[in-house]
Amino acid sequence: MLKKVAAINDLSGIGKCSLTVAIPILSALKVQCCPFPTAILSSQTGFSEYTFLDLTDEMKKYSNTWKNLNLEIDTICSGFLGSIDQIDIVSNFIKENPQSFVIVDPVLGDDGVMYPIFSEKTCEEMKNLVIHSNLITPNITEACLLLNKKFRKDFSEKEIINIAKNLSDLGPEKVIITGIIRNEMIYNLSYDRKTNKSFTYGLKYNKCSYSGTGDIFVSIICGLITNNYDLDFAVKTASDFIYKCVSYTSKYENDRNQGVMFEMFLSDLTSI
Repeated sequence: MLKKVAAINDLSGIGKCSLTVAIPILSALKVQCCPFPTAILSSQTGFSEYTFLDLTDEMKKYSNTWKNLNLEIDTICSGFLGSIDQIDIVSNFIKENPQSFVIVDPVLGDDGVMYPIFSEKTCEEMKNLVIHSNLITPNITEACLLLNKKFRKDFSEKEIINIAKNLSDLGPEKVIITGIIRNEMIYNLSYDRKTNKSFTYGLKYNKCSYSGTGDIFVSIICGLITNNYDLDFAVKTASDFIYKCVSYTSKYENDRNQGVMFEMFLSDLTSI
């Protein structure tokens, strides 16, 4: 029987991100994706125009219904959460499913800055969510925000390993810090508290940025971890997949908000 993942994120009609990428990628990795939508958008927010339907109130009913159905969830994977209320709902959902492996992508900011829709209180609430997780996937900005640490662009590898260890001390056994740029390379660093080992994997940085690559990365990590692959293999597989998608998409003059052409490479995942 296929394992089930509760994928908690928004759904955008245009722009390959969030649930739009989680559903096909988890399916390709032979995992049943159970979407748990937080909002519905006509197009993701990078576009000049979009509609937005907030599903916060519906999320409570959604969670209660799954509870009444005794739905067994193997993995909970949460992405962008737009409000403190949504963070609280997800926290309660996690507590009601203690048998689930919990992955949290603590979306808070980038490039050393917290996103303007968030506040210090949001950061504190996200930290509470992180406490109840098994694996988190922050970028270096989000890692610093969670630790109340001053952001720098020139952290050494040793310093980043210590940051990962400090994040693990908050609760999650496994930590992946993403998007570390150094010397024309982009790295992802993972740390496993159980083995006290870190793994750094880097690829050439092509300086192209597309919407949704973080969601693709987390979805691959989620699918592989759910199916009992080890953390290092998951990080390498997700990194290689993103690199291939970005390299291919960059050959075309596509709006970055449209995302990458990941569909061209789904067969790489189905063959795992």
